[in-house]
Amino acid sequence: MNKSQNARFITYLVLAITGLVTAMVFNGIAVMTGADYAGAWFGTAVDWVLSADLTVVALASVVFMLSEAKRLGMRRVWVYIALSFVTAMAFTFPLFLAMRERHLALTKSV
Repeated sequence: MNKSQNARFITYLVLAITGLVTAMVFNGIAVMTGADYAGAWFGTAVDWVLSADLTVVALASVVFMLSEAKRLGMRRVWVYIALSFVTAMAFTFPLFLAMRERHLALTKSV
């Protein structure tokens, strides 16, 4: 792995860990306080804008992960997508990008 690939790999891993920690902390707070997820996501017009925006970004990320994994020959991309439903896309997408960097580095050295 060259220096720039390593820097991207580490950056993506830091973002993935940040996404996982924030999702777990704030989901924990929401569950403990009995938050209304549906009301929070769709309560006002602003909530609808943010929800639609994040949904489109998540779908684009899934399409990218599937097509990029196929193009590069990465296996088990479905695991990242499945994990998104139980953790957060803020965790799984940067994790996929980190593993993509790793895969690129390994396949270039072979």
